[in-house]
Amino acid sequence: MTYNETLEFLYTRLAAFHRIGTAAYKPGLETIRRLCAIMGNPQKRLKCIHIAGTNGKGSTAHTIAAVLTAAGYKTGLYTSPHLLDFNERIRIDGQPIGHNDVIRFVEHFRTLDPEECGDPSFFELATALALKHFARNNVDYAVIEVGLGGRLDSTNIVNPVLSVITNISLDHTSILGDTRAEIAYEKAGIFKKDIPAVIGESDPEIRPVFQNVATATGTPLVFAEEQTPIRSCTAIPGEITYRTTAYGTLHSVLTGNCQIHNATTILVAIDTLIGLGLNISPENVREGFSRVCELTGLMGRWMKISDSPLTICDTGHNPGAWQYLGPHIAAMPGPRHIVLGFMSDKDIRHIMDHMDRDARYYFVRPSTPRAASPEQISTYAAGCGLQGMPFNSVIDGYMQAKSDALKSGGSIFVGGSTFVVSEVLQHIK
Repeated sequence: MTYNETLEFLYTRLAAFHRIGTAAYKPGLETIRRLCAIMGNPQKRLKCIHIAGTNGKGSTAHTIAAVLTAAGYKTGLYTSPHLLDFNERIRIDGQPIGHNDVIRFVEHFRTLDPEECGDPSFFELATALALKHFARNNVDYAVIEVGLGGRLDSTNIVNPVLSVITNISLDHTSILGDTRAEIAYEKAGIFKKDIPAVIGESDPEIRPVFQNVATATGTPLVFAEEQTPIRSCTAIPGEITYRTTAYGTLHSVLTGNCQIHNATTILVAIDTLIGLGLNISPENVREGFSRVCELTGLMGRWMKISDSPLTICDTGHNPGAWQYLGPHIAAMPGPRHIVLGFMSDKDIRHIMDHMDRDARYYFVRPSTPRAASPEQISTYAAGCGLQGMPFNSVIDGYMQAKSDALKSGGSIFVGGSTFVVSEVLQHIK
């Protein structure tokens, strides 16, 4: 098989959530356990940091991985989705898994008895590949981002030394529950006996959920908001500077407003890892924060992709993310041109509550069966006081926005979906 043939098999032969949504979701751990057992149970040979949460888990996973790499630990990182190439999901010290490694794994999988390995989904197979790759390469630690939820997510077979839950907001409600308390319960499903869990953000609605699950499982809880790792922070274009209690002054290249909350969670997680015996110095933390994109390949978090016109992209795609993105976008130089596309299962109504009423919108259709109709989005947006036009492709909308911004001297934001950001990055690379 060629690499392209391998990807074709992964994307079209296996149920993939990123293509068809909830129809691809396979709750439960039986299949991933059967698949990993056939492959020698690589998860049992790994020490993991397991990270869940509605928003911020990707940035948190990448930054913790960057700090571990800076500290000299051989560090695996498994995240999803990808933006340009499938192999971005599986990295060791920032280096993506090789194409040949992906091919060999899939070729081996195709020789297995389908009944024996349980007909895995795309994500289950990708998870098994990541765990196998990390074990084969003897990583010191593997930072594992939950795909969806936690309790029934395929990644929940790992053996963590630390669990992290960044925050809870409404997303994937058809699967995880209609309330934040129900969603918190699903996320808390990653708790393990005697393994500390850092909770990034909590409030009276969800805090009791975490406490009850922790009591039932024997999990020591650390609430990040009760700690004071950051004395103050200052945001300037392209950087947030944090003055911390233990690590000196940190310069972070992740600059979205939500990153201030993420930074607190990350620093408390690092404090906890040091308490568990990891050798991480203040210099390692400073390097991890300042070089996270370079050390891990992170893309798509308030990422500048052009100076002329100023163009920013961000993969935030739910109301919890947009409560931070909305004000950040409104502060961009005007007139603002916003290229947006959504998946049909997203809560567009609550997302639009946070959108800039003075911007011009370009509603686009990503190339995936899950994409929401740009015509319907445009009609709904008009009722919310947003002015814009529908486009049948991401690139058509982006090119029109670019043309308009070059004429007017304004700025562009690209987002609403990982798929929208991915197609624009593919176009400009």
